[in-house]
Amino acid sequence: MKILLVEDDPNLGMLLQDYLQLKGKFDVVLCKDGEEGLKAFTKSNYDLLILDVMMPKKDGFTLGKEIRKMNPKVPIIFATAKAMIEDKTQAFNLGGDDYITKPFRIEELLLRINALLKRVNENGKETGETLSHFKVGKYEFDYTTQIIKDGEQLQKLSTKEAELLRLLCLKQNEVLTREEALLSIWHDDNYFNGRSMDVFLSKIRKYLKDDPKVEIINVHGKGYKLLVN
Repeated sequence: MKILLVEDDPNLGMLLQDYLQLKGKFDVVLCKDGEEGLKAFTKSNYDLLILDVMMPKKDGFTLGKEIRKMNPKVPIIFATAKAMIEDKTQAFNLGGDDYITKPFRIEELLLRINALLKRVNENGKETGETLSHFKVGKYEFDYTTQIIKDGEQLQKLSTKEAELLRLLCLKQNEVLTREEALLSIWHDDNYFNGRSMDVFLSKIRKYLKDDPKVEIINVHGKGYKLLVN
């Protein structure tokens, strides 16, 4: 299993990385700040994240919030020297699954990781179905097979079309920002990728056009919203 560890203390970071790889048998990717951590997250898939809260460039809470927009399910453990109840509340409100206060025993962190992964794996089948199959008005969208079904009619999607529609479905009736979509799918929010995404959106709109209750609208200056009435 693969873990993303974002920790700005190089000594602690290397210690945790070595221990988790040796004792936990995990593949651990270590990043030294929040910006580096976000780039690493967009370029690979991870089973669990460990985010230090107090970091330069981008703090752990900000990083966790941005990651939650791209992936609402990946387990996150926040690690910080702060022990205030307000900080713990913020961690869980941002979608954190656990919170550990420094200094901590590495053995305790490993126990928390294993318990969290066990809980996720026990719910894995249900979670996978929830994230892979969507009802969009009269359509059924299967992300795994990349097919939109309307009765007996099937529409095969390209990989990027399927990824984009999945993000819209995950945030149905909410705004999906251009930055979220571009970083999640293209890993770069430059102008040319933005133009490419617009083309894919136009195609998706055509696939869904026969149901007047389904609409993908532009939200000026922000992004897009999949509306299902």
